[in-house]
Amino acid sequence: MHYIGLMSGTSADGIDAALVSVSADDRLTLVTTHAIPFPAGIKNKIYSLMLGGGGEIERLGQLDMALGELFADAANAVMRQAGMEKKNIRAIGCHGQTLRHRPRADHPFTLQIGNPSVIAERTGVTTVSDFRARDMAVRGEGAPLVPVLHRKLFHSPKKNRVIVNIGGIANITYLPADGEKPVSGFDTGPGNTLLDLWVRHHNTHDRDEAGQWAATGKFSQALLEELLTDPYFRVAPPKSTGREHFNLAWLTEHLGKLNPKPSPADVQATLVRLTAQTIAEAVRRFLPQTQETYVCGGGTHNRELMSTLKTLFPGMPLATTESLGLHPDWVEAVSFAWLAHLTLEGRPGNLPSVTGAMRAVILGGIYPA
Repeated sequence: MHYIGLMSGTSADGIDAALVSVSADDRLTLVTTHAIPFPAGIKNKIYSLMLGGGGEIERLGQLDMALGELFADAANAVMRQAGMEKKNIRAIGCHGQTLRHRPRADHPFTLQIGNPSVIAERTGVTTVSDFRARDMAVRGEGAPLVPVLHRKLFHSPKKNRVIVNIGGIANITYLPADGEKPVSGFDTGPGNTLLDLWVRHHNTHDRDEAGQWAATGKFSQALLEELLTDPYFRVAPPKSTGREHFNLAWLTEHLGKLNPKPSPADVQATLVRLTAQTIAEAVRRFLPQTQETYVCGGGTHNRELMSTLKTLFPGMPLATTESLGLHPDWVEAVSFAWLAHLTLEGRPGNLPSVTGAMRAVILGGIYPA
């Protein structure tokens, strides 16, 4: 059976598409991948809706349809690249683009867009989407969901492992060597999101390529300590967060409390340190039995961030998931292909030990071709 996983993360830089095969005994193989960047106009609309403001419903409805077309384009492109016809694809698993994630609201909710009806129509392939909402319906955080794939692909019977995913938001998965013990995981805080926002605020670039700008600065201890006063970092898991919490306004508010203020490059260096330190401290505080760490996600391309992480994990092996057989760029897209498989097989896709849900449930809504 073949599946396509579609992923667009909190950074909203584009769509990752992964085509995978799943054998009768659940062995999973990555066949091919494809990535498409979002056009600047679409990206700006996503950022605008993340912040809220006037005319939200009208803008949301139109963007939902536009993103459905782009997700469909990515799925069709990865099928062409594999030389595979739609009849050979059992389903597409689409995470969608997160605009809001409010697990602690009076009525907790999460919102991902990218209309699945459009995807199913434009591709001719059954589409599974809206994975997070069912977990929240059973009192879960709705995130992170990728630990179910981490457990399948990256578990070791010899070592207690942590898998760190650094997207817009950073999350970690703890895989105890004893397979009878529960997997745990949670969002540690900002990953790339503040780094990207600060670059865009001061430059015309979308990201600090390889952490080059951060490398020209020096992290500010005063700013780091101020940022770490945010209560989220001290909350015990299960927990999840998003860009509605960690954003440019959040950073600006904390910067306003400092006099003198660090230079822009020093702020960037401090944000690198913030991401790395909150990951390392979360592991030390909540997962002290960890013996080795593997990293995936876009943050692996930031050399300054990876170097800082290594200094904060002294004496512990730290590498990317490529050494475990899956390139770090494609872990999340593969996760949603796997989640689509679990849904169509009528099997739960959440891990209550991760999300805090009352029970394991089948995730997602199915949109037949």
